[in-house]
Amino acid sequence: MHSDSSGPPRWEARAVTVLATLRSWPWLTTLRALRRRFREDRLAVTAGSLTFTTLIALVPLLTVMLAVFTAFPMFSGFEASLNKYFLQHLVPDNIARPVLMSLTMFAAKARRIGAVGVLLLAVTALALALTIDRTLNDLWRVRKPRPLAQRLLVYWAGISLGPLALGVSLSLTSYVLSASRGLVSALPGGLGVLLELSQFLIFAAATAALFHFVPNTTVRWRHAWAGGLFVALAFELAKRGLAWYVQTVPTYAAVYGAFATVPILLLWIYFGWVIMLMGASIAADAPGLEMRVARLVPTPGWRFELALAALRLLAAARQGTPRGRSLAELAERMQVDPVQLEPVLDLLVAMDWVARLEETGAGTAGPRHVLLCDPAVTLLAPLADRLLLAPGPASQAFRRRAGLDAQTLAEGLAGPGPD
Repeated sequence: MHSDSSGPPRWEARAVTVLATLRSWPWLTTLRALRRRFREDRLAVTAGSLTFTTLIALVPLLTVMLAVFTAFPMFSGFEASLNKYFLQHLVPDNIARPVLMSLTMFAAKARRIGAVGVLLLAVTALALALTIDRTLNDLWRVRKPRPLAQRLLVYWAGISLGPLALGVSLSLTSYVLSASRGLVSALPGGLGVLLELSQFLIFAAATAALFHFVPNTTVRWRHAWAGGLFVALAFELAKRGLAWYVQTVPTYAAVYGAFATVPILLLWIYFGWVIMLMGASIAADAPGLEMRVARLVPTPGWRFELALAALRLLAAARQGTPRGRSLAELAERMQVDPVQLEPVLDLLVAMDWVARLEETGAGTAGPRHVLLCDPAVTLLAPLADRLLLAPGPASQAFRRRAGLDAQTLAEGLAGPGPD
């Protein structure tokens, strides 16, 4: 069977598509969206909260990781390799050595506190995971997270199996790691550059997986990778910048003395979370940026307006094939940001006016939304109560004269709208 030679190979076509996307990407709009997200979602405050939670969970996380290494004798020698990995790739050397020394000492003591103490430490580690889960769902405007049992199972698997995966990776690259630090005479060819690139891609892939799997919504891999690559690149630049600052500007050492590691560590964790949240914002805003749609400025009744426009499109889709629209299709036709539209669709699903059909497979654009209610007999009042004007004594006369309580959904959908 001969391969089709009429066009370029598949990987070349994808590379051309990626390069064309990068050239035409609205970079200035992306920067504006990041600035708006940073202000509206109060990412600085969120990063501060995550910094505190991370600081509390550092010892429990390390204790669980070391316990996993202890449970598997084949990984018993990876504790030193794990410390070396963090020293070389994740944290500036100036703060990593004393911090890791202290954390390892604390974790060694924590492993002797018994089963109840270890259980409490595991709960503390899971609390950090749940905080990250809630934060990412907020950035994607997800109202309903996954069930608690499902989230606990996923995060516990990540906390317990993550060290094993890292141990396997360290075992496969231990020779290269030692060679790259001068313990072996020289790396053959460009293997050193390949190692650095692989570590960069591993970190980007792990971050992309976090953005893809954690939010309880459909996140395409290309959008998750956009956020992951941003985080990996910004993380590397921040690490080098902080290391340069600590070496050349001895302000912290002069003021705090031997205590200088603590504020530098807090600063580093805070910057790390700011970068992570900005990367998540890029992944969340990527669908709207890709479609070149404007983000609506919240005004009185704007969500009610979105609901009517979405219902009008879904009512029209009843006559076509397929009998429904995905979130991306609705957002593109309405020219709105999918992140703003999705909570409105979630509300319509909760009201049983719309059903979400979970469809997977090649060529699907995510779950399809179909209209369940009959607009001719469905009253508009429940939607108006939730998104426009809640019932109250002062507004009863207005509602009666406006006919809100007697108007049907079909009457509300009548008139011009998106095709």
